[in-house]
Amino acid sequence: MPEWKDMVQQLVDGHETAARTAREVFRVSDGADDQPTADLATQRMQEHEKTAWMLRSLLR
Repeated sequence: MPEWKDMVQQLVDGHETAARTAREVFRVSDGADDQPTADLATQRMQEHEKTAWMLRSLLR
């Protein structure tokens, strides 16, 4: 795999990890009825998932 693809894959991995973390924050905050934190986690999760998707498209 070319070096640039390795770097893009690392970015994808990082964004996927951040999205998983945001998903867990959402689960906990939603269970605690903390709507502002749940909303923030949802926004972050969406951005990280979108960015990971766009980066994955470069690897195809």
